[in-house]
Amino acid sequence: MTLRTAHTTLLALLILMPIGQVSAKNDDLPETTVEGLVRVPDSKLAIVYADPAADLSAYDSVMILEPYVAFKKNWARNQRSAAGSLSAAPKPADMERMKTLMASEFIEVFDEVLSEGGYTVTDQSGENVLLVRPAIIDLDPTAPAVRNSTASRSYVRSAGEMSMYIELYDSLTGDLIAKALDRRADDSRVTHYTWANPATNAAASRRILRGWAKILLDALDEARQ
Repeated sequence: MTLRTAHTTLLALLILMPIGQVSAKNDDLPETTVEGLVRVPDSKLAIVYADPAADLSAYDSVMILEPYVAFKKNWARNQRSAAGSLSAAPKPADMERMKTLMASEFIEVFDEVLSEGGYTVTDQSGENVLLVRPAIIDLDPTAPAVRNSTASRSYVRSAGEMSMYIELYDSLTGDLIAKALDRRADDSRVTHYTWANPATNAAASRRILRGWAKILLDALDEARQ
């Protein structure tokens, strides 16, 4: 199975199975994967598998592939029901635009955090280059940016939530080093309701992405200690 085929197969399984269901059954997950990765207990992410023999300290550069992005199942239908009018409901073009923005934002935030941490972010494979293959799935913004709509904000507790699936490879050999799955919600308003709009959604998504990027940065730093 090629790297691309394995990634596509895993994404298909994850999209078909709700992330909440995966998280709720963590105790039922296997201790090892078919690739020989071993489950990492007490990690900062919900589910992590890693190669016990892998050494992250060898990597001083990171190559980030463009993320795959998918909305939560039935998200568009639920948004149409909540909007109350066709003009306020997200259209396919709106969804494609939001997916493109999310993919760009992922790369921008991870590039920023890793660069600030002293790592070189490159678009070329090579020796000591860690390849990051990410996906944002179950994307669920509560106040989506819809063009030609006057309904641009919602009164909510959270600006939304999303899940990240990520695979780490050696960029030269193609060896799979680790893979992880995690779900995060914007928790800046957990104690009260407030207005959410596309601008607050963008700020919320950056907070979540920075949290994930910081976890990767910490893992690379800890391997060097």
